[in-house]
Amino acid sequence: MEVIHARCAGLDVHQKTVVACVRIAAAGAVRHEVRTFGTTTPALVALGEWLRAEGCTHAVLESTGVYWKPIWAVLADEVTLVLAHAAAVRQVPGRKSDVNDARWLADLLAHGLVRASFVPPPEQQALRELTRTRKQLVREAAAHTQRIHKILEGASVKLASVLTDVLGVSGRAVIEALAAGETDPERLDHVARQGCVRRARVDQ
Repeated sequence: MEVIHARCAGLDVHQKTVVACVRIAAAGAVRHEVRTFGTTTPALVALGEWLRAEGCTHAVLESTGVYWKPIWAVLADEVTLVLAHAAAVRQVPGRKSDVNDARWLADLLAHGLVRASFVPPPEQQALRELTRTRKQLVREAAAHTQRIHKILEGASVKLASVLTDVLGVSGRAVIEALAAGETDPERLDHVARQGCVRRARVDQ
């Protein structure tokens, strides 16, 4: 089988460790060397220095979750990185170990048999994180609003029947008054009207 990358590496990434296997094909022979590194920044820098010293031009990462991101950030300037989907590079059952996985990845990459996953540029990654965080916050706010509705309905307080937004200025004012122990309907109505006046002044 044709060798595409004569000097490459396979990286089996975990939360606390990276098992790295360097594969070097020269003079008709193939040499494998495996080392284990931590995932702290100094350890990853040491990994990059080792790959550079061995003359590796490409490295493939297999990782679940987000454990690959720090490795990618540190090694991107050292070698050409390929992020492999775990399902696409799965080994034969019964022979799985971290060392075997790293060696298997290096062999696959050497022969060009790894299909790379798309990794967006740093700017796009930052934008994705921002939009995902905003989406999650919006979901959490909606969930809290639903819980408040449920509590009010359970207490026979039909606030949602008279206010469009229970968590608007008037709604919050009424809820705060209820929490303080106010139960007089006329006073609660006065609190709500004051809230409407304050909101109107803000809108102006």
